[in-house]
Amino acid sequence: MSTGCFNSMDSAARKKTLRLLSNGVYIMTARDGDHFGAATVTWLSQASFQPPLLMAAVQTDSNVFKCLSRSGIAAVHIVDCNQQNIAQSFFTPTRADASRINGEPFQDGRMSAPILQNLAAYMECKVKKILESEGDHAIVVMEVLEAECRAPVYPLTVRESPWEYGG
Repeated sequence: MSTGCFNSMDSAARKKTLRLLSNGVYIMTARDGDHFGAATVTWLSQASFQPPLLMAAVQTDSNVFKCLSRSGIAAVHIVDCNQQNIAQSFFTPTRADASRINGEPFQDGRMSAPILQNLAAYMECKVKKILESEGDHAIVVMEVLEAECRAPVYPLTVRESPWEYGG
């Protein structure tokens, strides 16, 4: 019989179950003037056909969140299953110079977001809404304004990677 109290939820079961959700591996980049932000993100999904919208959960204390919040622009790169090493290089704080972010070469996109040259598929997005809540991530709703797929990509998923995220 249910008591209506949810405080007794088993935290290990919750973590295990939440990690069963399907998540891809992406790298998000943003720029605010001379400040760069870049991070591997996994909580991202298409949210609308017309207009084409994405929604992503982004850590509010990250450089990428700070840059996209100020500039209103971000790029989302799709990581290929053979590019785990690139994804892993964006687990650390952003280090950037005029031509590289976290060691990866980039060029400015049409909307000024950094476009990583070694990732074949990306979308440049305009931030439409940021929903901040009590959690450690904000929901960022973005409209896809530019997209390119320069070569075939088999997207990496968290399940196929050595990492666990969520729970």
